[in-house]
Amino acid sequence: METILFYEKPDCQNNIRQKKILELSGHVVEAVNLLEHPWTKEELDRYLGEKPVADCFNPAAPAIKSGLVNPFDFTKEEALEAMIKEPLLIKRPLLKIGKHCIQGFDTTILENLINLKPVQGAENIVEKLDITDLNSCPHIDNSSCINQEL
Repeated sequence: METILFYEKPDCQNNIRQKKILELSGHVVEAVNLLEHPWTKEELDRYLGEKPVADCFNPAAPAIKSGLVNPFDFTKEEALEAMIKEPLLIKRPLLKIGKHCIQGFDTTILENLINLKPVQGAENIVEKLDITDLNSCPHIDNSSCINQEL
């Protein structure tokens, strides 16, 4: 069992399912509002890691969906500045597990760090959570997220 610091957008349907999977696997999840956290470039950079800068952006963010922001136009330094200024641009969740900082809910990476198998008695609940895609916005038109994010 691990204690996981979980940076989320409150009420995000994917973040709710992701936290539930972690909890049903026996972990303690400490949720932090990603939108209100006082990010520094150094702290946020630890979560973004070495992946391509465009992959660090939240494709469901209203500014990206509208075309106002193009993730491919940013250097890493510029991306960090933009994300600190507008946290909705950050691909979520951000997870801190021990000394590991992870962006996104990549089950392959997570399974290398922690157990994701449900604790006894929680198997049926996890099965109903539909863990086939835990990163894409479940709203076809993203209307619920946009209304909450504005």
